[in-house]
Amino acid sequence: MQHGELRWTQTAANCGKVMVVPLGSLEQHGHHLPMLTDTWIITEVARRAETELKEEALFLPTLWLGASDHHRAYPGTVSAANGHYVLILEDILESLIGAGFRRIFLLNGHGGNITPARQAIYNVQLRHRTMQGLYLAFSSWWTLAEPRIAQIESLQAKMVTHACEQETSMVLRLRPELVRLDKATGAVIPFESAFYYPDFSAPGRVDVARTFDQLTITGAFGHPELATAAKGEALFVAAAGEVVAFVREFYRWSEIEPA
Repeated sequence: MQHGELRWTQTAANCGKVMVVPLGSLEQHGHHLPMLTDTWIITEVARRAETELKEEALFLPTLWLGASDHHRAYPGTVSAANGHYVLILEDILESLIGAGFRRIFLLNGHGGNITPARQAIYNVQLRHRTMQGLYLAFSSWWTLAEPRIAQIESLQAKMVTHACEQETSMVLRLRPELVRLDKATGAVIPFESAFYYPDFSAPGRVDVARTFDQLTITGAFGHPELATAAKGEALFVAAAGEVVAFVREFYRWSEIEPA
C-alpha cells in the first residue's frame, strides 16, 4: 500500500510495517535511453513488490532526485550533491522515525546513491543508537537480485552497470517507444589494470574517483544492443521477488536487547 494514500490519523495503526523508500535519479543514460531510466525501473520493481506485501509494508513515492554529479558533464542531468543528498535522506528517515516507524528500507535504483545513502542510515542510526528495535536498511535492486540475475541464461552480462543490456531491457519492457536501439552503444574508454575495472565489468580491488565522461564516450557501458523486452521481464521478476523476500524477513526481525 502507498503511505500517501493513508490519512494521517491512520499512521499509528500502520507504523509496525516496513516502510520502503524507493530511490531513483534523473540523469543521462547513453544515446539510447531516457534520463528517468533509474526512476522508472525502481518504481516498477517497487510496484510489483507492493502487490505482494499488503500486510508487511508501506511504500513511499519514488524519490526521482538522485546523487548524480558524476553525470553532469552530459546536459540534462539533474542532481543533488552528495552532501545534500545525505541530508535529504536523513530528513526522510527522521520524519518516519518521528512518526513511529522502526523498520525502514531504502530501495535503490541508482549507483550514485549508494555512498550517500549508506552515510545517511549510519548517521541516523548513530543519533538513535539507544532506540530499541530501530533498523535502517539499504540495498540496490541489482544487489538483492544478484543470485537470481546470474541464473538468467539469456543475459550475456550478469553484472548490472549503466545504460547496459539489463537496464535497456527493462526500459524496453516498460517504455519501448522511448528506446533507440539503433543508437545503443557502450563506448568505454580503454583502461588496463589488474586492480581497477572502470566499466564495472568485474569487482575491482581499489576505488578510483572518476566522473562518467572520464569512463565512457556515449555515457553507456556494456552491450545495450543485446537488450530485449523478454530479458527485461525476467529482470523485473528477479528483482521484485528478492525485494519481497527481504521485506518479509525484515518485517519479522526481532528486537535486540541493549547490553
